[in-house]
Amino acid sequence: MEPFPKSSITAIVLAGGQSSRMGQDKALINLGGVPLLKQICLIATECAMGVYVITPAIELYHSILPNGCQLIREVCLPGETLPHGPLVGFAQALTQVNTDWVLLLACDLPYLSASQLQQWSQSLYTVTEDMMAVLPRRNNRWEPLCGFYRCSCLALLNEFIRQGGRSFQDWLGRQSVQELLVSDPNVLFNCNTPEDLAKITAKYNFLA
Repeated sequence: MEPFPKSSITAIVLAGGQSSRMGQDKALINLGGVPLLKQICLIATECAMGVYVITPAIELYHSILPNGCQLIREVCLPGETLPHGPLVGFAQALTQVNTDWVLLLACDLPYLSASQLQQWSQSLYTVTEDMMAVLPRRNNRWEPLCGFYRCSCLALLNEFIRQGGRSFQDWLGRQSVQELLVSDPNVLFNCNTPEDLAKITAKYNFLA
């Protein structure tokens, strides 16, 4: 089966985290000479007609994004004093999307591949109308930052946020979600700590 048409998918890459456990900006970490954010964007361009990166610090990433990728500035909500998390960033970026589906990705997935995403996208051919998202599941929790959402979810998402909701898991618990089967769990590995980075760097050096 062919991958789902790129013309029906837009990608959103989240680059708004604090990187507190890593101690440096994860998006700018170089793996094999390529910043991690750029690597994710290049993969996304293989599966989507357009790629948006949402971040509160767009000035940091202008110089590393591939051609055709666009930056969206993530903004605080009225009255906020603490970071609002990825759910709000997703909602803000989703206002720019006009395709039927959106591919949502974190910027710290070093083992992600275009072939894996294209394989997953085939499930969009058969997903039923009532399903709001198509996501991997691990340890009885959805993996919300590596999967597909209907763009029509924005109204439900905004209402959840308006009521004070900030948790992807809580929001997804109210939606119909189809599970993506994962043959290699490493695809969902997030690079969060210096220890994670050391392991990944060692692998890249070995492959080089």
